Amino acid sequence: MLLHGIFPPITTPFYPDGRVYLKKLEANVERYSKTPVAGIAVLGSTGEAVMLSDEERRQVLKTARESCAPHKVLIAGTGAESAVETLHLTEYAANLGYDVALIRTPFFYRSQMQPANMLAFYRTVADRSPLPVILYNVPPFTNYDMPAEVIIELAAHPNIIGIKESSGDVEKVRRMAAATKHIKRSATVTATFDAVTPRMMKAAEPESSNGGGELVSIGALAGTKSDHGGTGVPAGPALSDRPEGGSRMGSAERSSAPAGTTTTLKSRQKEVGFQILVGAAQKLQASLEAGAVGAILAFACPAPTACYEVYTAWKEGDQSLAALKQERILKSAQRVASGLSVSGLKYAMDFNGYYGGPPRLPLLPLTADLKSEVERLMADIRN
Repeated sequence: MLLHGIFPPITTPFYPDGRVYLKKLEANVERYSKTPVAGIAVLGSTGEAVMLSDEERRQVLKTARESCAPHKVLIAGTGAESAVETLHLTEYAANLGYDVALIRTPFFYRSQMQPANMLAFYRTVADRSPLPVILYNVPPFTNYDMPAEVIIELAAHPNIIGIKESSGDVEKVRRMAAATKHIKRSATVTATFDAVTPRMMKAAEPESSNGGGELVSIGALAGTKSDHGGTGVPAGPALSDRPEGGSRMGSAERSSAPAGTTTTLKSRQKEVGFQILVGAAQKLQASLEAGAVGAILAFACPAPTACYEVYTAWKEGDQSLAALKQERILKSAQRVASGLSVSGLKYAMDFNGYYGGPPRLPLLPLTADLKSEVERLMADIRN
């Protein structure tokens, strides 16, 4: 599965009394679906997943899945302290139709989390998981930093397709990328090299074969713009007119046009290796240059387009523009995402037209002075 691009690890909205505000979650996910991000991650650290009950986690996963556009990759944060509980939530996410599981390192029994423990935990989960697995190393929250040697060893597992590396250590990214470059895997992509997942292929099947599921434009699956401000392409040869030599092609048809016509999802295979995603927006450009292929960025919650602009400038080989875009978000990302954390991110979302709302206790909302600081930092990043 292709994991290139920017993924916001979406927040969990709450009412002032602490209840999960599912309607606001719907609205946020629908809005992210209209941005150029590659997908969304649900129940990550920014989503206050550790603050939620098991039932609330399931409600959040279900609501986000139902609200997300079909062409966005859906990542479910399913990590728990035990392999058994991790697998329970991963199986639930798979049944909902998520594409991949993001599994954080266990950390409560920190002194016991030796390499043998981590290898056994992740191999057991990956062996049994119905979803491909992304490792999640997040030492700012867990106070545990998974050694590069362990990550490199786990990268060989066929169901472990990448890592979200949130240590902020660019040299560690460079080392992992160099040590795993021999790993060669194949991912299904569209004709324009956007991700294709089993969920997307199912959405593109004719109604007769999938029981009459939701109508979806194949252009939406390709991630291209339509005349209506969403995503879509005209039916017909538009996708097939962009061949890439040597790629294996396939197709899935979906009736989303007038009666008697069909649209076709053209797909091909792209070689990918062990895919490294990073979690520090202030080091995004440097991490990409070191070998990362994308990022799951907390700062993308209030500023998805600003983060995407760094990525796309780098991808297009315009290093000077990438540096300019990186500098634009540097101070804001450092202070709002890393410094003020969830409370700061949620207020920045409110400021930028999303619903942030209050965090859940024991986290507290920002003071008036801190709100003013966030407004100053985000004044030029309104997207």
